Amino acid sequence: MKIEDEIQSSKFEDNYHKAVINISYTYSWMNNLLRISFEKYNLTSQQFNVLRILRGQYPKPATINLIKERMLDKMSDASRIVDRLVQKELVSRCTNNTDRRAVDIHINEKGLEILSKMDSEFKTSDLLKHNISEEEADTLSNLLDKLRG
Repeated sequence: MKIEDEIQSSKFEDNYHKAVINISYTYSWMNNLLRISFEKYNLTSQQFNVLRILRGQYPKPATINLIKERMLDKMSDASRIVDRLVQKELVSRCTNNTDRRAVDIHINEKGLEILSKMDSEFKTSDLLKHNISEEEADTLSNLLDKLRG
């Protein structure tokens, strides 16, 4: 559906303004679709992102700084997100053996199990493949990379 129809307005300063509105609207639209999947497991998108980062590191530990660097939402408070994941018993924290000031974060079996279930239940490609081809998805991704410079 066209952005004009979605927001019920066609008053844009120019095509750049229209593109910014469209990207912002689409970001919100995708987050709402993903949130449904995350809520089933009592997770937020940021918590899911941290779990995926930790699974990518597994079996090696991660630090808060590594998590911050790799998070999609750079404004998120990684320490607080990890605290919540510890409370949910999906990750563990322990002092680094070589640097007592650093804290190692590991995903545990319960966290890995939840991600595995989520992987089998939905694929991110399902959000797009009904409306755009894989080639169009590649073009879109390349345009977004170009936009960020």
